[in-house]
Amino acid sequence: MMNALEQPHGMPSVQLPPRKATHGGRAEVLVVGGGPAGIGAATGAAAAGADVVLVERYGFLGGNATAALVMPLMSFHNEMKQAVGGDDNRLLPTDHGEGEPVVAGVLWTLLDHLVRAGGATPPDPSTGYTVPFDPELFKLVTYDMLAGCGVRLLLHAFASDLMPLPDGGSRVVFETKSGPVVLDADVVVDCTGDGDLAAATGAPYEIGRPDDGLTQPMTLMFRIGNMDRAGFLEYAHEHPDQWKGVHGLWDLIRQARDAGELDLPREDILFFATPHPDEVSVNSTRVGGLGISVWDLTRAELATHQQLAQIARFLHTRVPGFEHSYVMQSGVQVGVRETRRVLGDYQLTGEDVLSARSFDDVIARGAYPVDIHNPNGPGTILRRLPQGCSYDIPLRTLLPRDTDGLLVAGRCISGDHVAHSSYRIMPISMATGQAAGVCAALAAHAGKPPREIPASQVQRVLRAQGASLPT
Repeated sequence: MMNALEQPHGMPSVQLPPRKATHGGRAEVLVVGGGPAGIGAATGAAAAGADVVLVERYGFLGGNATAALVMPLMSFHNEMKQAVGGDDNRLLPTDHGEGEPVVAGVLWTLLDHLVRAGGATPPDPSTGYTVPFDPELFKLVTYDMLAGCGVRLLLHAFASDLMPLPDGGSRVVFETKSGPVVLDADVVVDCTGDGDLAAATGAPYEIGRPDDGLTQPMTLMFRIGNMDRAGFLEYAHEHPDQWKGVHGLWDLIRQARDAGELDLPREDILFFATPHPDEVSVNSTRVGGLGISVWDLTRAELATHQQLAQIARFLHTRVPGFEHSYVMQSGVQVGVRETRRVLGDYQLTGEDVLSARSFDDVIARGAYPVDIHNPNGPGTILRRLPQGCSYDIPLRTLLPRDTDGLLVAGRCISGDHVAHSSYRIMPISMATGQAAGVCAALAAHAGKPPREIPASQVQRVLRAQGASLPT
């Protein structure tokens, strides 16, 4: 394995010379990050009548859905009935009973586009309420969605700084192949996932578990093609103790480990069906580290690609149905579950989530379980909400403390380590993004900071946009 450059002791710094930047213009709302939260924010702000620019560091949209291949979209439904067993033939979760969606709005617009394009399977009991999707069609339909609502795009631009302007707006600095570019805006929405811009302004944040600061591990997702589903299912049916819906193969893993062929920091192999019958999405690599450290990210990429090679070889040589399989695609980058959680006017807690708490200033809802992957190796904590319930996410979690003119959305909103493990999933990120975009548009039009916009006004516009909020 290649050697990663070591982090220098003490992190010495040097002074860089001043530089000029290209002024790229101004928008009422500037959304930074084109993942699910950013797509939700840009669409919500544009639908509320704002002039919107969306900036993304990659050459495509979708964030973790497309860059990290995080597939499928996990359930955004409550659980009105307990699951009573399921069909293992589908290679999708069997443990989520019947329920109702608690996220709508921009998410359903995206799903409608994807289904019409043949790029997704709608959520229902047969999918375990997940949404298998094709990541390439995901990219295409998001372009169409944003073009349809007049959002302007800038791709291949990495946000590096944010500074206030004398008129009350903000200026964001982007690093590009054309040199630095700055864009000005009345209101900025930080959808970077890592809270990069909030941190640049000095907003407080937390990282990891309260006792040791460790974050959930990173995972490199990949797609395996040319799988013989019938051959694999025959093995699963003959060995019912070795495959449970989407994970298992414990005996084969033990044999491969004993033979020195497999060394993974998790206890099983986990993969999901996609819209293509001869393909699965594999979620089985795992490495610790901090996803906002270039040193840790480098080590994670090297380690998870080695794990990918082991898993692909294991499937090909030891697992029936995978004899002729091959790796179709791996993520552009390792998938990051948890980094900064920006401290807002309210911090959502694990108790709020698990008790299905409601809030007067609710702007989004979630029903996904607490889902904490062990930072130190095997094991995952999974705790469900009360049956038929969902929890509210208040507007205050999108408003960074001690900061004006900026909202956050997605997995970096204000919450503790436990709550974060639920609201980090992409459908909920899209919902908090839509809410942040609406609040940003209202603030820009009113000439006020976002925290001065009444929650009732944001709720009214969100409902008009089809968002799912309690009455």
